[in-house]
Amino acid sequence: MKMKPPRFVMATLVASLAPLALSACSTGGAPSSSAASAQVTATASTIGSRAIANDLAARLESDFVYPDQGRQYAATLRANADAGRYDAIHGTDLARRLTEDLQRVAPDGHLRVMFQGEGGGGPQIVIRPPPGTPDGPPPPGGQPRMIRMEPPPAIEQARWLAPGIAFVRFNLFPGGPEATEAARAFMATHADASTIIFDLRTHMGGGLDEMDVIFPWLFATPTRLVSMAARKSVDEAGGSPVGDGPALRRVQGDPNFVTREHWATAGPDPRLIDARVFVLTSGFTGSAAEHFALAMKQSGRGTLIGQATFGANHFGGDQDLGGGFTAFIPVGRTFDPVTGQDWEAVGVVPDIDVAPEAALIEALTRSGVSPEAASELSAEVAPGGPMASPRRG
Repeated sequence: MKMKPPRFVMATLVASLAPLALSACSTGGAPSSSAASAQVTATASTIGSRAIANDLAARLESDFVYPDQGRQYAATLRANADAGRYDAIHGTDLARRLTEDLQRVAPDGHLRVMFQGEGGGGPQIVIRPPPGTPDGPPPPGGQPRMIRMEPPPAIEQARWLAPGIAFVRFNLFPGGPEATEAARAFMATHADASTIIFDLRTHMGGGLDEMDVIFPWLFATPTRLVSMAARKSVDEAGGSPVGDGPALRRVQGDPNFVTREHWATAGPDPRLIDARVFVLTSGFTGSAAEHFALAMKQSGRGTLIGQATFGANHFGGDQDLGGGFTAFIPVGRTFDPVTGQDWEAVGVVPDIDVAPEAALIEALTRSGVSPEAASELSAEVAPGGPMASPRRG
């Protein structure tokens, strides 16, 4: 049961949102919705809903970050499958039902099942317009309107907000050459800043690549940031998204896990070493963005302003269940190396607790900008995405 190369993705958070939700879908020259639905349903029916549930149970039992919790998930799925509770459910309905059943056993910010369809992949935004509009919510028992849209840009509003004050919003850490180069270019272009503001209020997750480009600009000496522990059996089988490298150092820890520490290494350009750093957070800030936030807070290098983050801690990756179904199965946890605590369900608590909408105003006024100018700048670069936590409202 080999996993795809995984990332720290916030798909569960986004999939639960109203009015915006993100799920997997087919992209490109897809067949008509009715033809695609018939094709995928036939494939899923051939495999069988019971078989999908039992396959998922086995994977959770062998791979989930906490073995006892994984066994509880597995027992529930098997009991429901044996009772025939999944027999008449297919497609997105089955994916939703499996996810709901798992979350009832024990909530987890990343664990979910998705239905993509044959050859599917890529994001789909599910829009639920306000009640009373022509395309408003469907009647009870109906299906939400599905509109294919592009995800938000990974990076936006990379600019000077005021003399000496650099600002950037990250909505995602997708990794890869283009995204990491954009992060590097922002740091290089704004290397003379006295203050840097990282806006993570609409950040959905991702991986470590962008962080490992940003951090060397901010630290004068090698600095331990956070610890990451993957279930040992999964790590040894090559199923963990965390490997060894210059920024990830293997250390002794719980014998049932393989533990690594994420370190910031000092870069060649020292101009930002003394720059003030603010990190803006909200209840939507999740997964890899929470990793970034804790790294800044735990190391003392940045000040967090806003709201406690979403609380999706456990990292992992997608596993293919066949028939168009995949499951994101958490296999490890990230935690404060000093306290041993992670942020699952509780989030990373900011240093300065203010409404997310006021976080940039707070950062700017603390940087010497007048309240009036700070309010105007905040409105000018206000994020278009959601900032409310689906968990806390």
